[in-house]
Amino acid sequence: MVKVGIIGATGYAGSELVKIIHAHPKAQLKVLTTKSYAGKPFWEVYPYLYKYIDLTCEKLDLPALVEQVDVVFTALPHGHAMPVGAEVIRQGKKLIDLGADFRFKDYNQYEKWYQVEHTARELLEQTVYGLPELYREKIKRASIIGNPGCYPTSAILGLAPLVAERLLDPDTLIIDSKSGVSGAGRSPSVGTLYCEVNENIRAYNIGLHRHTPEIEQELSAVFGQAIKLSFTPHLTPMNRGILSTMYGKLNREMDTGALRELYDTFYETEPFVRVLPPGMLPQTKAVTGSNCCDVAVTADPRTGRVVVTSAIDNLIKGASGQAVQNMNIIYGFDEAAGIDSPGMYP
Repeated sequence: MVKVGIIGATGYAGSELVKIIHAHPKAQLKVLTTKSYAGKPFWEVYPYLYKYIDLTCEKLDLPALVEQVDVVFTALPHGHAMPVGAEVIRQGKKLIDLGADFRFKDYNQYEKWYQVEHTARELLEQTVYGLPELYREKIKRASIIGNPGCYPTSAILGLAPLVAERLLDPDTLIIDSKSGVSGAGRSPSVGTLYCEVNENIRAYNIGLHRHTPEIEQELSAVFGQAIKLSFTPHLTPMNRGILSTMYGKLNREMDTGALRELYDTFYETEPFVRVLPPGMLPQTKAVTGSNCCDVAVTADPRTGRVVVTSAIDNLIKGASGQAVQNMNIIYGFDEAAGIDSPGMYP
């Protein structure tokens, strides 16, 4: 059994990690840390896990935690996972970071967009961006995984087949994404109060969202040259889920059937990307509680554009489920272990 420690266990993504690891056939929860609830049983923080999780939340003692486990998951705000990475490498263990600290190849990009000094720059060369559909072989050998952001997961998986085949004019890429409120985390703020969110939808951080350079980094790597795109996120009155709609100008004429065939081929061996059949489009309800990313691609011959839609659960494929998928790859488990579920409906 792989021994697991979770730092930041009481956020929404941390809670999902606890639930998934608890049911995992080859992993064992050993330590759960939290800044706000130290000394409390975990089920007091999340009553839905009463009689499932009997661990008590602990205050972080980093060297002791790393010593007790094989792999550490960090579900922390940006800037807090860097010392964890250093300690994990010192003790020869594994780290899967659900934050942004190890997602960027260029620390200058991280510092520019997150306004935080990167204090573990020397570790970036040995980190791997944890999107299994693109980096599975590198993930197998990695000690530090930068788990992708939720918006980037939906966008990159939606666009990768087109970008890989250079079928798009890269200067025409537009990504419009809508997210549930859980993507903002559990800490209270005016913008996520019920009265602010209910019966409302709004765009935010236009041209400034910190996931923009992450999407550009990965699509540029697939394309083989730099890509700049427009990304606009929206907050929607639902608990969880992301729906992304992506637009671009095609370099050559293609119909929807040919585009769908391209996607079917690109993702034919991927356990969690579902290219939807004709007449079906992604919806957040269809992926809620699952590690699936649903994708559909449509040609618009009138404009010469392609429209791609994708849907994920931001807390599962967009965070904790993908993190466990990465753990499974690292340790040679069945990739779907612990996350092979169709989710919940309605």
